[in-house]
Amino acid sequence: MLVLSRKIGERIWIGDNIAVTVVRITGGGVRLGIEAPAELPVVREELKTKMEQEASNDDVDPVPNTIKFHQT
Repeated sequence: MLVLSRKIGERIWIGDNIAVTVVRITGGGVRLGIEAPAELPVVREELKTKMEQEASNDDVDPVPNTIKFHQT
């Protein structure tokens, strides 16, 4: 893990097309702005975890010995 110190308005670049900007710093947290291509999802960790749990629940088949197919 890379750990950096940044001030308000300073950016961190990830590759050539993802920028993370420090927007505001308060006593309890940091507000970040993230610029990324539209095809790249940017999601908070708690939402990602929830989506993964819901997806795994959807994969549970109530009828045993059957296979579910998903289109991707």
